[in-house]
Amino acid sequence: VQLAESGGGSVQAGGSLRLSCAVSGESIATLCMGWIRQVPGGEREGIAGIDSDDTAVYAESVKGRFTISKDNAKNTLYLQMNSLTSAATARYTCVANRCESLVVVAAIIWYDDRGQGAQVTVSS
Repeated sequence: VQLAESGGGSVQAGGSLRLSCAVSGESIATLCMGWIRQVPGGEREGIAGIDSDDTAVYAESVKGRFTISKDNAKNTLYLQMNSLTSAATARYTCVANRCESLVVVAAIIWYDDRGQGAQVTVSS
């Protein structure tokens, strides 16, 4: 599975960004997918995941502000990020794994397939 992120960039606090992850090599309809983020020197954090039944799970830090979704026809995963704060500044990576369900968002940090990542910078 090949994953390619786009949509990162710089935004002021309170603004919005949408990340995209184009998937090739396998249908996202059969995958569990998600977004992790990491700052230099920090731990990877699973922030949003979605399984093959479109059940979504979120980290408490982003719940209510971030929305994960996918377009099976375009084989693309999205992350809509609203009400951004400087705490969201990180490198965001799309991840995927062959699984049936996703219950705990933290599990996605171990997914095998990853993109190169996209930098998101939020200025206050």
